[in-house]
Amino acid sequence: MSSIVVVLGVLLIVAVAVCALLAYRLGQLRSAGTPVLLRELPAAADEGWRHGTVHYGDDTLRYYRLSSLRPGPTRTLVRQSIEISRRRRAEGSEADILDGMVILELEPGADEAGRAFELAMAPGADTAFQSWLESRQSRRSQRRRSA
Repeated sequence: MSSIVVVLGVLLIVAVAVCALLAYRLGQLRSAGTPVLLRELPAAADEGWRHGTVHYGDDTLRYYRLSSLRPGPTRTLVRQSIEISRRRRAEGSEADILDGMVILELEPGADEAGRAFELAMAPGADTAFQSWLESRQSRRSQRRRSA
């Protein structure tokens, strides 16, 4: 009987620790990021959307998935490689979760693996994202490194 109590006690402690870590991560992400939905392309019409937040850096856009306990970013997009190929509104059943959001389709190559993504965000967040992209240094103005 005592071994069962010990095992249940250990499981309870582990469950409380996981819940505390999840609450801490959720609090961290919600306090210092822009809420977005992201999905990797190709994807079915209304599948693959993941809730998260993005954090803007000098050279990267870091995406943190809300339902992950991973300490670092889930995806990192390189600022110089991000190109918006089109904008659209939610279609079909997407409208249930993406109502009023702007969906941006990013060309392949936004991350280091060369994948294509879609980002869904509020109109104000879209303006901030566009400003962040437009303020990047031009590729032509970068200095060439001597070999």
